[in-house]
Amino acid sequence: MIKFSAANTKLKKLYKVERLSRWLDGGRKVYSFDLLSGYACPQAEKCMARAIQTDNGRRILDGPLMEFRCFSASQEVLYTNVYNLRKRNFEAVRAIVTDTTLSEADKVYAIAKLIQSALPKNAGIIRIHVAGDFFNKLYFKAWLEVATNNPSILFYAYTKALNHWIDNRDVVNAIPNLVLTASRGGRLDHYIDLYQLREAIVFNTIQEADDFNFEVDNDDSHAAIPEQRNKSFALIIHGTQPSKKKKKKSRNEKLADELNRAIEKKKALAIVGA
Repeated sequence: MIKFSAANTKLKKLYKVERLSRWLDGGRKVYSFDLLSGYACPQAEKCMARAIQTDNGRRILDGPLMEFRCFSASQEVLYTNVYNLRKRNFEAVRAIVTDTTLSEADKVYAIAKLIQSALPKNAGIIRIHVAGDFFNKLYFKAWLEVATNNPSILFYAYTKALNHWIDNRDVVNAIPNLVLTASRGGRLDHYIDLYQLREAIVFNTIQEADDFNFEVDNDDSHAAIPEQRNKSFALIIHGTQPSKKKKKKSRNEKLADELNRAIEKKKALAIVGA
């Protein structure tokens, strides 16, 4: 049986956001649905980390290209109940995805039914994945069905699974209560510029974000508010980070390179469309 999680400290701040109040009227609540970090994140790269079982208990395993450690993976090392809940959720969904007796349409239906059965009756806002991502195209489609079937609930998510977003972009755009944000730092970052997706960029400090003229999202409101679904924003790195090794370039320099490339691409697209 899968289970949604009550709002964490950051998500609780959404209760104070006036522009989201209509989704929380009548005492409705904020929840999240989570999967195992890393294991359910096939497109992650710069934030790739996962909790692994060793003879000495759970430990963190960083990905080979990791630059900033996923905070939810660190949670899964520290808290057994958190690890077990996300593991059960992941295994329940994956069991349907890998069921060879079902057609793709049946799998989407079964996953959507599973999610719907666990959806809290008093849900007003759902963050899809504080931990995990849309690890499979059928799982992504199931969430589209759930959002469509629950128009009074606001669903939002950060994702690096940009292939599934683009493959279903018309459907996503037609669901007013679903808000997606591209999370830069994955294998498919080029999709962000190519398809002009709104994104969240991770910075080390507020000053770095200010230097690039990005508003910082401290309460998840930028990610959740439907009216801002086309506006990019900044996130400040948090969680336990590994000790730094020698770097060829500073993070500021790398961000500048990425943003300059994005700007040049946008200029090129504007010239072509002129």
